[in-house]
Amino acid sequence: MDTLVTHLPEIAMAAALAWGSGLRLYAVLFLAGLAGWLGWIEPPAQLKLLAHPLVLGASGFMTLVEFFADKLPWLDSVWDAVHSFIRIPAGAALAAGVFSDSGAAVALAAAILGGGIAAGTHFTKAGGRAAINASPEPFSNWAASLLEDGAVPAGLWLAFAHPVVFLVLLAFFAITAVLLLRKIAQGLRRLLARARHS
Repeated sequence: MDTLVTHLPEIAMAAALAWGSGLRLYAVLFLAGLAGWLGWIEPPAQLKLLAHPLVLGASGFMTLVEFFADKLPWLDSVWDAVHSFIRIPAGAALAAGVFSDSGAAVALAAAILGGGIAAGTHFTKAGGRAAINASPEPFSNWAASLLEDGAVPAGLWLAFAHPVVFLVLLAFFAITAVLLLRKIAQGLRRLLARARHS
């Protein structure tokens, strides 16, 4: 139990990086790298490369691309579909990187859990945005996108400043995500049933 409490900041950091990757991978890479470059945080050894100017330039550029791509209905769904193959492994790798000095078994366990968190976040986001895109007006899409833009830096800050609060909120998010995914799956089944009967 003492070991768990001692490693709470690292657990929260790994979870936040994985969670944020499911929403805005490039923003996570850029913000984590920028925080390390400015000396606000001491990144784990395996993640120090994020603070390199070339990596910051690439992640900053991709953050801008994703920011605009995510504001256009339907393009955001295509972007999400492509990033199913990028966000989840990246979330796993970032979580493992936090524990890279703790031994191979711990790093692998972090990668498995981090990948699961990133996958849950990504599929909740992608499913929710696909449902929003069914609405003809663009404002709900923009509102959801801007909410995600703000949630990532807020979540990362919370994980570093108040790790316990972040982990509690992440648990609530996980419960909400499961309920939302069930609703999305039910809605898809109803749509498919209607399409078959028409």
